[in-house]
Amino acid sequence: MSAAETAAAGVVDPELPFVTIAELGILRAVTERDGRVTVTITPTYTGCPAVSVIREDVRSALAGVGFPDAVVETRLNPPWSTEWITEAGRRKLAEAGVAPPGRRPLLTISVRCPRCGSPETEELSRFGSTACTSLWRCRACAEPFPRVKER
Repeated sequence: MSAAETAAAGVVDPELPFVTIAELGILRAVTERDGRVTVTITPTYTGCPAVSVIREDVRSALAGVGFPDAVVETRLNPPWSTEWITEAGRRKLAEAGVAPPGRRPLLTISVRCPRCGSPETEELSRFGSTACTSLWRCRACAEPFPRVKER
């Protein structure tokens, strides 16, 4: 992995700061031509409010490793999918108390509580603290928790 790829991959998501944009599948490509770096990102939602922060954080990380003129492009097609979240990203989400999405959205039978592991959970609100999360509660331990919405 090049210095540019490593720097871009290490940028954390501003709304879920325990995972990187690479682990969330937001980082799509890092290309280098004639000393110029172009990074392509795909936000979790078209209107994601964190995109501008992600773009600036990527530029800053690249400037820190010698690429002050890096370009960050946003690509919306294909749209971001929860299938792009890496296994490390899923593990880190769960460790931080955020239920990761299922692998196949249409086959999700229950959402396991990231705290106690119980499948006895319920969605309280489709709208969570960020555009890409919803609010859930565990019936077993009574703790609320966010869940990354499936897409």
